[in-house]
Amino acid sequence: MKMKKKSLLLSLTLTLSTLLHAGGNITQPAAPVQPVKESSSWIDAVGFSYGQSKDSIDIYRLTLRKDFGSRWWESDIGYLSGYWEGSLNYWNGRGDDNYGIAISPVFAYYFNTSENLHPYIEGGIGVSLWSRDTMGPRDLSSSFLFEDRIGLGLRMKHWDLSFRYMHYSNAGIKKPNDGIDIFIGSVNYRF
Repeated sequence: MKMKKKSLLLSLTLTLSTLLHAGGNITQPAAPVQPVKESSSWIDAVGFSYGQSKDSIDIYRLTLRKDFGSRWWESDIGYLSGYWEGSLNYWNGRGDDNYGIAISPVFAYYFNTSENLHPYIEGGIGVSLWSRDTMGPRDLSSSFLFEDRIGLGLRMKHWDLSFRYMHYSNAGIKKPNDGIDIFIGSVNYRF
């Protein structure tokens, strides 16, 4: 389990490092933060996700999103931005159910391919609270879990499609810390 954590941390570090340096000459000062089209609403997208753990626990998520409203390190290749995501979660498997809520800031590097088509890579670490501290044979030891993610996506006009790896655990705050690993697909509609 320790090797998985180190591997995930290394992957997130390399991805964020790539995001921060992608698409620009790092010898020049970074471009100033520029606002993007600002929505007057406190949410600008709704979504649904479905995924599964390697031991067949089904994961369902309903999400609300709000874009950061800023772009950093903008270049011809793309820009760094992101969004806040809140979710209602339901896990089902091995005769158990678990309900949770989560919130996470997610950083994304959007590639400029056309005006209406933006592939991206993303990463984020958030927090979640669950109705139970076990799931099947897994002892999560805590109802409070961190929600880590790394993924790929595609924005097309009002639609956002993504596929990501997500990991939930208490980061060793309490033992045992079995955690859960998920591969999950998402569809979001942007207003």
